[in-house]
Amino acid sequence: MDRVVVKKKWSTKRILSIAGVAGIIFLIAGSYYFTSGKSRLNVDTERITITEITKGPFQENIPVNGIVLPVTTIYLDAIEGGRVEELYVEDGAIMKKDQPILRLANTDLELSLSNQETAVFDVLTQMQNTRNNAEQNTIRQLNQMAEVDNAMAEAERIYKLNKKLYDQKVIGSQEFRSSENTYQYQARRKKLTEETLRNDSASGKLQISQMGQSYSRMQNALGLMRRKVGDLIVRAPVDGQLTSLDAEVGQSKNKGQTLGQLDVLSGYKVRADIDEHYISRIFIGLTGSFDFAGKSYKLKIKKVYTQVSNGRFQVDMEFVGDTPQGIRRGQTLQIRLALSDETQAILLAKGGFYQKTGGNWIFKVTESGKTAYKTDIQLGRQSPDYYEVLQGLNPGDKVVTSSYENYGDMQELVLKKE
Repeated sequence: MDRVVVKKKWSTKRILSIAGVAGIIFLIAGSYYFTSGKSRLNVDTERITITEITKGPFQENIPVNGIVLPVTTIYLDAIEGGRVEELYVEDGAIMKKDQPILRLANTDLELSLSNQETAVFDVLTQMQNTRNNAEQNTIRQLNQMAEVDNAMAEAERIYKLNKKLYDQKVIGSQEFRSSENTYQYQARRKKLTEETLRNDSASGKLQISQMGQSYSRMQNALGLMRRKVGDLIVRAPVDGQLTSLDAEVGQSKNKGQTLGQLDVLSGYKVRADIDEHYISRIFIGLTGSFDFAGKSYKLKIKKVYTQVSNGRFQVDMEFVGDTPQGIRRGQTLQIRLALSDETQAILLAKGGFYQKTGGNWIFKVTESGKTAYKTDIQLGRQSPDYYEVLQGLNPGDKVVTSSYENYGDMQELVLKKE
């Protein structure tokens, strides 16, 4: 007997056919979604940072590191070379002016001083001998002059007497002429003796004067030599703190070699390193600020060192107003150096997005808050916390500012909470 076979509605073949068609449709739809639309990526909102664009006061500044230094530092150089013989103080000591720091030994210099002292003594002895000889010669000349004056007076007396007698015809012409010749001879002799005395006196004075000048010059040279020997004891030029002392007993130091430095404790300055990128925008008078012990303090650039080393240059800054209590030499400060005046601007908080985008675009969150899409922007100046927005964003907009490192080339982010 024949049996009726009931035909199945959902056969295996039919199910496989429908599944195949559905798969093809799904592939076509997925292809259309990813090729004709924007590439999307699901992102957990708890793993990203969303920031709102604001408008407020903006001042362009850059962070720089500064080191606290004394206002005045005096370098201690070896005026004369020598071997370190004795150290009177240790590094870090508080010094008073002219207080000895260390002593050098230089036998050549000390020998030169001894020779110079001997030479000065010899010149002094020679000058004293010359003065004594001149005085003795003057005494001899004066004695001779006295004799000449006496002979002249006697010849003049006889001549005048004989002249009267000759006029009275008491004596003859020969006797009178003899007395006259004697008188004239003594007159000439006196004149020559006076001239010789004057010349000898002038010559003696000139010789003594020249020797005195030579002695004076040698005395000055001796004083200079004594000061050079005295410079072997290195002393503090001013009151201050001794730092960076580089000397040990037995070391040899050359003339002009730096031995250490003396910091004048009248105040402090800050020396900051700045990237050479900003060298054209840095000038005297720019201000900066830093926080210390819960308070904010101001600094002002007073000197710019234009020499660039390793891509950086330096500036010296002085404190404006109060100097922080407890600040110490060598301390590092985090300074916010202002490059412009304060103005109103659209502000975008800094974040990791910049490393990927270079500030040319950003993911902007839609009003629904469910997605964020890539939008072009233009940034201007920057501070440690914000970028200045020039174009592409408005106050109230929300953007993703965290890192885009794992987003690849995605055009849109789907924001979800897990």
